[in-house]
Amino acid sequence: MFQPPRHALSAIAVAALCAVTLGGCSKPADKTPKPKTAEVTATAPATVAAAPAPADHAAGIAWKNASNDADVDAAFAQAKAETKPVFVYWGAKWCPPCNQVKATLFNRQDFIERSRAFVPVYVDGDSPGAQKLGARFKVSGYPTMVLFTPQGAELTRLPGEVEAERYTQVLTLGMNAQKPVKEVLAQARTGGAGLTANDWRLLAFYSWDTDQQQLVPKDGVPALLKQLADACPADQTEIATRLRLKALAAVDDKAPAKPDPAAQATLLKVLADAAAARPYMDVLTNYATDITRALSAKGTPQRAELLAAFDGALKRFEADTTLSRADRMGALIAQVDLATIDAPRDAKAKPTLPAALLADIREQTARADREITDGYERQAVITAAAYLLEKAGLGAESDTLLKANLAKSHSPYYLMSELASNAKARGDKAEALNWYEQAFDKSEGPATRLQWGSSYINALVELGPTEEARIEKAASQLFAEAAKQPDAFYERSGRSLQRVGSKLQAWNKGGAHSAAMKRLQAQLDGVCNALDANDPKRANCAALLKPAAKTTA
Repeated sequence: MFQPPRHALSAIAVAALCAVTLGGCSKPADKTPKPKTAEVTATAPATVAAAPAPADHAAGIAWKNASNDADVDAAFAQAKAETKPVFVYWGAKWCPPCNQVKATLFNRQDFIERSRAFVPVYVDGDSPGAQKLGARFKVSGYPTMVLFTPQGAELTRLPGEVEAERYTQVLTLGMNAQKPVKEVLAQARTGGAGLTANDWRLLAFYSWDTDQQQLVPKDGVPALLKQLADACPADQTEIATRLRLKALAAVDDKAPAKPDPAAQATLLKVLADAAAARPYMDVLTNYATDITRALSAKGTPQRAELLAAFDGALKRFEADTTLSRADRMGALIAQVDLATIDAPRDAKAKPTLPAALLADIREQTARADREITDGYERQAVITAAAYLLEKAGLGAESDTLLKANLAKSHSPYYLMSELASNAKARGDKAEALNWYEQAFDKSEGPATRLQWGSSYINALVELGPTEEARIEKAASQLFAEAAKQPDAFYERSGRSLQRVGSKLQAWNKGGAHSAAMKRLQAQLDGVCNALDANDPKRANCAALLKPAAKTTA
């Protein structure tokens, strides 16, 4: 099912942000009429000819496409021969933040010129063997960007959410680093003696969202970042503030608020000053609700003060034409998030938003739809706009926007998943399942098909558990496709299949569907037996439909 990024779609939202995931990113409208586009109904299978992929903005970058270890080894051999670092980009065609990277970063002349100084490696998550490479590089969410030494040591993970110009600066910083970020971190944790301003900056801009718990466990990130902020030299105020904001952003949003008058005072000072807030736009936009919850409790004066300050800053970001459309759309999403921050999370009722905010939402989404001409930007921004409309209680308008863009998208199945999510939210199970099915049917690429198939099966079990034949057919198709993929049980693909296995086991509780499960198990046995006996993922395959063994104390 469609799930928006955890942190509102930013210019280049990180993977974890992207996506249809089960495991993942303009002022007054003119009078130009919107081009007429045939709508696609959800009551019958849609016939949608996907728009052709836009012209390759990265044509100036000498990408080394990698889909297996040999490809990667060749890239590192070249890097050693040329004494260059290696830049690995892990992405997918459908991923909105990946499309935003292509629309705003990879097409920049300064980035293209900078790419001459490293060996650029592109791993498409749907290329054969790509999921095994994901395990090698310890990458999961799309997009993830990692910089390595020629010898293969990881220098740093690059933050996808910052602006393109700042990104290039951080990339250069990583390329000039004297030691990997892991060593820099160890030195910082013991007092930071000998670290340069650039070392501290490397830590401040490290992509903790895509760290994959290499440097620190996920639940240890907030305390670590606060420790780094406290240890940061007194003359590095901007770096310390970024670390402190990221520490607040990383706090579990279900944890009780811990009021911190000093931190709140610093934040309010930043939010009140347009120039002071601008360097932290990515953090303030993507993590507005997280930071607010970390510092204040519902109904308190501190909460009210933060909401008012954030609202002013976000409105400035939304109006800032030096930002990309995706960043400005992200600022608008954050305004809605904050306007509904104290609403019950399970509420099905439409949110109550100010009329001015609703008018602004309609104006900006329509403007984006009308003005965007770049296919990559459209995939990134329109998916965010549709999410924004639905979140604002304008579900019908979200549907209209998505349907009008199906034929314009090079990955319409992503939009179909949003349509399915919208239908599910309004309680229309039949339409939701039709859109989920169409999204699976239209999805492209081996890993993507397993992910979308998993989404469809999960929705079937949840919304139509009595449709045994339909569920068995979908699961059987998914297993048949997994059998053709050498890396089906690795990384994203493996997680997609594990979710299916867990869902089917729950569906069969008490043996309610034992005959169907027996047939699926027999099919799965064939898939597992075909795997190499030494494949570490063979056990994952064998356990897919079997309940975990109970342990005794």
